Amino acid sequence: MAKTKPRLTELDPVWKRICDEAEAAVAEEPLLGGLMHSSLLHHGGLDDALAYRFALKLSSGEMSEQLLREIADAAYAADPGLGKAARADLAAVFDRDPACHRFIQPILFFKGFQALQAYRVGHWLWQSGRRDMAYFVQMRVSEAFGVDIHPAARMGKGIMIDHAHSIVIGETAVVGDNVSMLHSVTLGGTGKDKGDRHPKIGNGVLIGAGAKVLGNITVGCCSRIAAGSVVLQDVPPKSTVAGVPARIVGEAGCEQPSVTMDQLLGGKGV
Repeated sequence: MAKTKPRLTELDPVWKRICDEAEAAVAEEPLLGGLMHSSLLHHGGLDDALAYRFALKLSSGEMSEQLLREIADAAYAADPGLGKAARADLAAVFDRDPACHRFIQPILFFKGFQALQAYRVGHWLWQSGRRDMAYFVQMRVSEAFGVDIHPAARMGKGIMIDHAHSIVIGETAVVGDNVSMLHSVTLGGTGKDKGDRHPKIGNGVLIGAGAKVLGNITVGCCSRIAAGSVVLQDVPPKSTVAGVPARIVGEAGCEQPSVTMDQLLGGKGV
C-alpha cells in the first residue's frame, strides 16, 4: 500500500496554527471568509501566503500583482531564510505585543510585520543584483505602509516593529536579532557623507517611539533607547540612554529589554 504523504500543516506547526486560527475567524465572522481564504487558507504554506500578501499590497498601476507574485515566489524559493525570518518575526510580535492575540493578526493587519517581510524580498532583490527592482519595492513599501527601509540595510530575525508609522532605516544600517522598535524611529545618517554612515544596532535592543539614532555608531546588545531620544554616540551594552542628545542614565535593568518591552526609566538599574 502506498504511503500517504503528510499534509504541510502536520509538518509545520506554525502554519497549522495559522490555518486553525483562520478557520476559527471565519466561524466567528463569516464576512471575513473571502479574506481568510484568499490570504491564508487557499495557500499551501506560509511562504505562499506571504508572497500573495506581498503582491496584493504592493501592486499598483506601475506593477501588476501577477509580476510581483512571481518575484516573491522566486525569492522564497531561492532563499529559505526568508521564511525562517518571517516565522521568527511572527513569534516576536505575538510574544511582545499585548495587542496581538493570534498569529493571523500580524500577517493580515499589522503593517510593521507586513512591511518587514516586503523589505526582506527587496533585500533579496538587492543582493541578487536587481537594484532597480529593489528600489521599486522600497518605494511601494513606503507608500503602502509608511515604512522606509533601504533594501541594502541588514535586518536580523525576530524583529518587532510596533505600529511602524514613519520608520526610516538607512542604506548601511545593521539591525541585529530580537530587536524591538516603536513608531517614528530613525536609523539615519548625519549629512551627505557616503560610505558606511548608519547605525549598527546590537541584538536584543529596545528602541522607543520617536528615537533617532544617527551616524555610524554602535548600540550595544541588550540596551534601551528611551522614547524621543537623539543618539549621536556609541551606547555600551546593557545600558539605558535618554535625552537630546542622549546620555547614559543607567543600566538596561533586565537581560532582554526588547522582550520585556519595559520603557519606564524608573525601574531597576536606572
